[in-house]
Amino acid sequence: MSTETTTGTSAATGGLEVRQKALQEELRELIDVVGPAPLVDLLLERAFQLNATDIHIDPNQNGLRVRLRVDGMLHDVMQLPQKLTAQVISRLKIMAGMDITERRAAQDGHISKSVIKHQRDIRVGGGPTIYGERLVLRLMPDEQSFTQLDELGFETEQLEKIKKLVDVPYGVFLSVGPVGSGKSTTVYSALTMRNRPTESVVTIEDPVERHMDGINQIQIDTKIGFTFVKCLRGVLRQDPDVMMVGEIRDPETAQIAVRAGLTGVTVLSTLHANDCLAVIDVFREFGVSPMFIVDALKCVIAQRLIRKICPDCREEYTPDAAAAAALKLSDEEAAKTKLVRGSGCDNCFSTGYSGRTGVFEVLTFPPELRQAVLRTDGQDDLRDIAVRNGMMTLEDAARRKVLRGETTVEELLRLQTAIVD
Repeated sequence: MSTETTTGTSAATGGLEVRQKALQEELRELIDVVGPAPLVDLLLERAFQLNATDIHIDPNQNGLRVRLRVDGMLHDVMQLPQKLTAQVISRLKIMAGMDITERRAAQDGHISKSVIKHQRDIRVGGGPTIYGERLVLRLMPDEQSFTQLDELGFETEQLEKIKKLVDVPYGVFLSVGPVGSGKSTTVYSALTMRNRPTESVVTIEDPVERHMDGINQIQIDTKIGFTFVKCLRGVLRQDPDVMMVGEIRDPETAQIAVRAGLTGVTVLSTLHANDCLAVIDVFREFGVSPMFIVDALKCVIAQRLIRKICPDCREEYTPDAAAAAALKLSDEEAAKTKLVRGSGCDNCFSTGYSGRTGVFEVLTFPPELRQAVLRTDGQDDLRDIAVRNGMMTLEDAARRKVLRGETTVEELLRLQTAIVD
């Protein structure tokens, strides 16, 4: 990494610390005046304003460390003193409907939008550590805001494939990736395309994340044995045209989803897998036969989220040798190329980034790939065939965004590291 890049990063970090200290001071002043309850309310309010996706409240020897995840990265907000630990944790657990007397086991809770008078719900997960209870709050998307497929970051040729395949009247349509990669948003966006008066559309979710008019949405409840599998079996007897299954987690759900896709239902779902080809291995491990895999799967989308350059502090620069290598540019091409990065400003939390976009792989099953799956070829061979037949990899999609000035080389390198890991 060049000295110039390092200097820019240091400046952005310094600006971020200023914003963190300002927020910390605001919270400290509130503690001195009114105590922990309004403090929690203000923390939630500021988290929503900053478009945070998660709040991490971690105990340590000195109290509670509070961090916000903004654009995929955790940022320290403040350290709460030991004397407030029990009060803050109890306040959040009460809001989430959790048992405040249980401190030795993991718990899940839910803060509804009516409790916090906001448009978004909050999922809460907690559990014990050696220093006390830890809570992580997941701030759910605004249920009224739906993103169209065109707005997610697909390349033009990828988008054309997906729009055609979503309309196929049967088969399985999967979005895969790690936690927090935007899988649910992609599936919801695809689902809106099939939300028509002429079709019966049902979702099976845990929990229901966004309420959609015209769609029958079902929330499973494992406490009473109402699982994905039981719900799936029931819904299949109710003449659905389209089903959205929140997540395929086990062999039985996978088997039922595949059979549904083969018998005239469009099934949209998510799966934890590193990339598109890894899905084939996961389905094999779930006991789905290769023939059913290639017949049922119509489209697999692997995705990651990368940060976008702040529009208010963009600056151009010429790539150095390391950046050129990451972008696979020759010396001649590098000399003619101008890349973009953010210098950091008040509008982007002084990080140089504002918002995120997706990078994607889109896998279909042309005849050559179908035959390779039926032969149970390995992932490397399958990937070679998929790329030869037009699949753009996650890395190649990210390189395009760097060259267009949408994101930075650093985000490309971070993506590459995550894929390898």
